[in-house]
Amino acid sequence: MNSKKKIEKYKRFYENGFWTKKMVAALVYDGKLTPEEYEEITGETFVEERE
Repeated sequence: MNSKKKIEKYKRFYENGFWTKKMVAALVYDGKLTPEEYEEITGETFVEERE
């Protein structure tokens, strides 16, 4: 799956309420999305949480 289709799919999941921001952030931590793609999906800047 190319990057644009992947982002569109993830954005649909998020917009339809199947995924939360925390779930989308997990994709960034797993290296499946970039922080910029997170912002495109959620409309918010990705801020890495410190533990």
